[in-house]
Amino acid sequence: MGNSKKPYDPVKRAIDIIGSGTALIVLSPVIGAVGLAVRWKLGSPIIFRQQRPGKDGKIFTIYKFRTMLDVDESRGLIRNEDRITSFGQKLRSTSLDELPSLWNVLQGDMSLVGPRPLHIRYLSRYSQRQLRRHDVRPGVTGLAQVSGRNLLNWSDRLEMDVEYVEQRSLRLDCHIVLKTISAVFKRSGISAEGHVASSEFTGATPIEPQMSDASLQVPST
Repeated sequence: MGNSKKPYDPVKRAIDIIGSGTALIVLSPVIGAVGLAVRWKLGSPIIFRQQRPGKDGKIFTIYKFRTMLDVDESRGLIRNEDRITSFGQKLRSTSLDELPSLWNVLQGDMSLVGPRPLHIRYLSRYSQRQLRRHDVRPGVTGLAQVSGRNLLNWSDRLEMDVEYVEQRSLRLDCHIVLKTISAVFKRSGISAEGHVASSEFTGATPIEPQMSDASLQVPST
């Protein structure tokens, strides 16, 4: 991992710094309002923290607004499906829960655009090709997220992550950002069938199926 540098990468980092810094300032009233709403609806802590693998597999702490109640066996709050509230669902459907991740971008742990940072436990389950998703910083949004999000199967999602790594460019990033804005307004692809977010990734299959949906094609750059 980490051997696929492109001339665009320094420019991409500069865009990340300017974009995330500006967004944190401009959206500070929204961030404050959402934080107060989370405190009122779900209590403390307001921020959800979890370790995720970043570029080259380096572990970092991702920040999001909390969307679930605490585990409480006496109340039957054990599964994610039981713990999430209608308020939490609305935060996720509008992607407002992702706003604290802008701080991750400013710090350099993440990028505005890139493969989404997934659970650490998945690291040992990727194929060698799928591991290439960690050749770049993970993103707040990405190619898979604007091409079906959690409705895609894992093979397609991870293949699109690798295709992004191979084809990343300013034009592609602009395309993804514009499609992200559209997807947020449409609130599309938020969860996979039978799951609050996405299903568990159990590992790479010996033969990766080919993507057949024309909408999954990477735009020409």
